[in-house]
Amino acid sequence: MRNFDIFMSQLYETNQTLDFFCDFDKISKNVDDVKLSLCMLNSLIGTSDMRQAVETIWNRDRTAFNVMDILIAVRSGGKKKVLDSLGRCVELNTLFSSVDGVMEFLNNTGLASIFQSRKITNLVDYVFGVETGLDTNARKNRSGHIMEDMVCQIFTENQVEYRQEVFSSEWPLITQVLGNDKKRFDFVVETPIKTFLIEVNFYNSGGGSKLNEVARSYSDIAPKINSVPGFEFVWITDGVGWQSARNKLQEAFSKIPSIYNLTNIDDFISIVKR
Repeated sequence: MRNFDIFMSQLYETNQTLDFFCDFDKISKNVDDVKLSLCMLNSLIGTSDMRQAVETIWNRDRTAFNVMDILIAVRSGGKKKVLDSLGRCVELNTLFSSVDGVMEFLNNTGLASIFQSRKITNLVDYVFGVETGLDTNARKNRSGHIMEDMVCQIFTENQVEYRQEVFSSEWPLITQVLGNDKKRFDFVVETPIKTFLIEVNFYNSGGGSKLNEVARSYSDIAPKINSVPGFEFVWITDGVGWQSARNKLQEAFSKIPSIYNLTNIDDFISIVKR
């Protein structure tokens, strides 16, 4: 007998291991990609004549300035729009197309005074720190990937064959009931009797509107998929973030027969093996 209160009491507080917080391999690669340019820009540090130092680099290799957006923690390929000193909306990289533009960037961002006062001593080390900070933006995606990896491990340990990232267009009847929107399922488990289309997610923290939308969306598609003979929608979710959207999850729990968490996923494994 399914019990929502028991389901909620089983939710994991976190799925974050120590390697969750920073992807240092990616950070190192991002720094290595711009390292040569940063080494050239290091000559700006401590200079008494910033413009002369800029002109020296410009005459040697003007492309070195193309990486300067990362110095203000922007990674956009220079495409980010900003207002220049004349109030015009321009792409950031247009400032790197002339010495005057580079000087405008350095002066108006405040980097010129930072460099001249030597508050930064090495731009390679500085950008490593910037990249580490920017990498925190990827944590939300990593949390989902960790959950998928955990489900993969559980399936593998229990000898459940599965496929990942499978589109609904593979089955005409599913396409028909879901409409024109192409849906990608995190996992598909196929047995001689039934095909299980599975979504997986984990929420460490609240965010009511996002979680409410996820629950509403799955509550909508689950009955459609379950109406097709031989198919069933399965949702494996976990994380105490659901406490902030408890009512919406409870509503989904009443509409979707197959909702599991990491504690009771063995129940799903048993169904598959039967």
